[in-house]
Amino acid sequence: MKVNTQKDPEKIIWDHMRSPSSNLISGSQTRTLPKLMVWLILFVSVTYVVYTLKLVSTSRACNNEPFTTNRHLSSTPSNNSLPLVRNHTSLAIPRGENQEPRLETGFQHIVFGIAASAKLWEQRQNYIKIWYKPQEMRGIVWLDDKVKNQEREDSNLPPIKISSDTSRFSYTNKQGHRSAIRISRIVSETLRLGLKNVRWFVMGDDDTFFIAENLVRILRKYDHNQYYYIGSLSESHLQNIFFSYGMAYGGGGFAISYPLAKALVKMQDRCIQRYPGLYGSDDRMQACMAELGVPLTKEVGFHQITMHFEEVHIIVDRRFCYCNVEGLDKESGETYLEIVLILAVCVASQYDVYGNLFGLLASHPVTPLVSLHHLDVVEPIFPNATRVQALQWLKVPMKLDSAGLMQQSICYDKSKRWTVSVSWGFAVQIFRGVFSPREIEMPSRTFLNWYRKADYTAYAFNTRPVSRNPCQKPFVFYLSKAKFDSSLNTTVSEYTRHHVPHPACRWKMPDPDKIETIVVHKKPDPHLWDRSPRRNCCRVMSSKKKGSVMVNVGVCRDGEISEVQV
Repeated sequence: MKVNTQKDPEKIIWDHMRSPSSNLISGSQTRTLPKLMVWLILFVSVTYVVYTLKLVSTSRACNNEPFTTNRHLSSTPSNNSLPLVRNHTSLAIPRGENQEPRLETGFQHIVFGIAASAKLWEQRQNYIKIWYKPQEMRGIVWLDDKVKNQEREDSNLPPIKISSDTSRFSYTNKQGHRSAIRISRIVSETLRLGLKNVRWFVMGDDDTFFIAENLVRILRKYDHNQYYYIGSLSESHLQNIFFSYGMAYGGGGFAISYPLAKALVKMQDRCIQRYPGLYGSDDRMQACMAELGVPLTKEVGFHQITMHFEEVHIIVDRRFCYCNVEGLDKESGETYLEIVLILAVCVASQYDVYGNLFGLLASHPVTPLVSLHHLDVVEPIFPNATRVQALQWLKVPMKLDSAGLMQQSICYDKSKRWTVSVSWGFAVQIFRGVFSPREIEMPSRTFLNWYRKADYTAYAFNTRPVSRNPCQKPFVFYLSKAKFDSSLNTTVSEYTRHHVPHPACRWKMPDPDKIETIVVHKKPDPHLWDRSPRRNCCRVMSSKKKGSVMVNVGVCRDGEISEVQV
């Protein structure tokens, strides 16, 4: 019997359906779409990551916008470039051809507007000649009237222009003078001249002395594309109360950014009409700034020094007092009442008060010295010299290290128990005994308040009284020589003792009376104010020369402090 080897067709079909190969085929058909989706997502993700990494590696996020080409970046030197973040904020104030955000602010970007009086021009122009650099700076002298030889332009002075008529403006202040209106409009009149490439307008008087390099250092800190009104207060607390603690006193100088000047010129004449009762040009300017909503940015290196008490810097000479009064000008804002007060205070105080700027300048705050004002009515800053000669002498250390001019350093000669205070480029003081830096950094009261009150509450800063102890009277040494030693890469300045009578002292310690000269070594530090503000340190060095003391001044070393050892 033959065996039937053929399977049942239904069984064959059933076995085929249960086989693994059969399941694989059917499963692959159902899973094809999900797999494709997974691979597609992975591909997109990898592509996105690779593209992002490429963007990050080729961009310059700190200095450039995305997709900026290298050709565009190379058009400006990298060492003068500024962050574009600043440029983004400046887009709200279009400046057209004047906008050069990548260039560092320099003399070429500043225009000085100098308020001058025709009556005093012959005398006061000599102050301007000392600080103004006609080859590097731009400025306009605005006079109230024509002066002799005005047609002959002095190459050492800015061009002279006559201010426009202001008779249409109302002025009702009985104690002041309407010349304040003319002076308050100088910034606007200077802007209308259409000068190019201007970033800052700087206002000052004809008896204001600018340390222009330090002015530039101050202005570089601020974005000239924004609204800025920069200056300082009076040194007199009373004057700030009477006028404003938010006002820049014009004699010390103040700076207005170009965009703010443009906004001011559009509204200033209307603004002036709203304030006929104000006293001077300073408060009129501040009133308009208040309407524009721009506060004062305070920089204490601008020195008004009128405080309306600088006229009270007493000299023991009635004739000199009279000359000071005669030098004042009603057109500049001083009233006849003020002139009488100056004369009365000067004569009444001549026997018991000696006043000058020494206390203020020998303890200058830790900030660049930018300006000095009212030079006609203060003593020369150096003895045995005229005011002009004293300022010319100040230019010597200015050229060597303008950033460090009059910056105070405090140190101690421990073996002799002396306190030494160096006001670089100006003077050095030696005190018997050990005084804390907290005391020495306060200006000594070598001046009186405008209201003839020896009142420490009358000033807008701390002061210390002149000691009545005969042993604590400082020995003062004024600058006599200054040079740059190229072999040591340092400045060498010499200070000679100012001989005035010193009362007898019974303290049993070495007497500074035997010291005649002090030699100070200091490396020029043009980047002093690029760092956080800090007083320089000084060290008393050994000196082989008899009657001489050597001091080294410079950036404080790590861990170095002006430490008082009890």
